[in-house]
Amino acid sequence: MKKIHDFDEVFDAQKMFRLVLTALSSPGKTVDIARFSGKMYGTRPAFLAVAMTLLDNEVSFDAGPDEALAGEIVSLTLAKRAPLDGADFIFVSGPADLRAAVENAKCGTLRDPHTSATIVMNIDDGRDAILRLSGPGIRDVIEIRTSPAVQAALELRDAQFYEYPQGIDFIFVSAAGGLFAVPRLTRREG
Repeated sequence: MKKIHDFDEVFDAQKMFRLVLTALSSPGKTVDIARFSGKMYGTRPAFLAVAMTLLDNEVSFDAGPDEALAGEIVSLTLAKRAPLDGADFIFVSGPADLRAAVENAKCGTLRDPHTSATIVMNIDDGRDAILRLSGPGIRDVIEIRTSPAVQAALELRDAQFYEYPQGIDFIFVSAAGGLFAVPRLTRREG
């Protein structure tokens, strides 16, 4: 029998979930998910490790034009595919799909801001952009070096002018296994 992954749906998912929570509660802090993404087989192992951790048959997702990724996510998680504007999770494989994802993602409501979408975006390992972040989980302001794609994503999010506390969460993953998050209430300074 051929295995489609070595990722343990219970133990690895719990450990991975804690790493994702660490990243979300400490915006800008990079956590290493390489040991978990290395257990996934497919086109984008880091995406699949995040999907195995956060998605199930109760949530929906969009993977843009990446049909191979969408098929793998459905077969691994049983999550439902949804149009971009109705998806709970949006997987962005490259910068070409970013604008549509940010402009059409659910931003929650004033009463239920938690119903917003989470965008999971693939980034390169470059560190050519400097970001200054502030908000919950950050003392004063932090400065991080990251990929220009992250800066572009946050600029697009800022251009949406969401009413507080609405917005979208970002989880950025690299092929090397780095993951960091910028929740909806984290702001880009300067």
